[in-house]
Amino acid sequence: MAAPAETAGTPARKSRADARRAERSPSGGWRTIAAKELADHIASWRFFVLLLVIAVLSVLPMYFSANDIQSVASQTSGSNPLVFLALFTHGASAFNSIPMIALVVLLVPLVGIAFGFDGINSERSQGTLSRLLSQPVHRDDVINGKFVAGISVIFVMMVTLVLLVTAIGILRLGIIPTGEDLARVGVWLVTTVLYASFWLAFALLLSVVIRSTATAALVGFGVWLAVSVLGSFLINTVAAFLFPIDATASPAAQVGAVTAQQLFLRLSPAQLYQDIMQATLDPTTNVLIFSNVGQVTSSQQQIPSLLTLDQSILLVWPQLVALVALTVLLFAIAYVLFLRQEVRA
Repeated sequence: MAAPAETAGTPARKSRADARRAERSPSGGWRTIAAKELADHIASWRFFVLLLVIAVLSVLPMYFSANDIQSVASQTSGSNPLVFLALFTHGASAFNSIPMIALVVLLVPLVGIAFGFDGINSERSQGTLSRLLSQPVHRDDVINGKFVAGISVIFVMMVTLVLLVTAIGILRLGIIPTGEDLARVGVWLVTTVLYASFWLAFALLLSVVIRSTATAALVGFGVWLAVSVLGSFLINTVAAFLFPIDATASPAAQVGAVTAQQLFLRLSPAQLYQDIMQATLDPTTNVLIFSNVGQVTSSQQQIPSLLTLDQSILLVWPQLVALVALTVLLFAIAYVLFLRQEVRA
């Protein structure tokens, strides 16, 4: 008699399971939110203003430095692999020898913060967050979609900038970049988007924790200014205090102190990004900057030949992993806090 009861209950269980599946929101809700946010970003004045500012401040130094690079390139055999990459690393005298990559280091955090500081709190202040969550989407789709949209618009902006610099460089220098040059620029582009994503995750965290959009913007841009202006000086000072270099100590102890200072400096994501950028765009990299204890015996030791791209990536692989880990950590904190918050209509 148990078998007919079980058979009779099977359609009921199936109907209940079908009803629960029908109540679930679609798994691709974050794609819809990301597409909508990306369209809003690209159509906004914020995108065009930031793109114009970064393009002007990055292209002008490169444009004038091309004259110096062209004069040097004409004196060489023409096969120097560093000529094209010098567009990014060489600074013009008219701009106090500030290279393009130095301006990118300064401005990329601004882009990440600008597209993330009002990601959640603006929806909350306008009263649209509760209406958005009433739609058939998961709550985590909201923050995931906004983060993906921010990364996408940053990627579009940086690709546009790199293509513009490459086109102007080809016209000004009259040379065609090699595959190695383009690969190095591509790795630098991906790293730059990753560095901007760190600041985007930080800005999203501020938008989750701080209810006021204006306050989140002030905190975000204040941290950016502090890190850009005072961060390097303060971290260097603390590193020198914690790990002093004793001139009377043994060479091994001095190398250990220098390595400890370098590891402490890499607590800053800006330093991690600069290390990756330097190794990627400059194949002639000082070993001391990236080596561990026992691998360097002199501060003047240089790599005798140009590094290949895979060697350069291997040299800064720990920095790349650390930058990814910091970005994931900040986004994970923002993700958990957002899921735990109460949303009221």
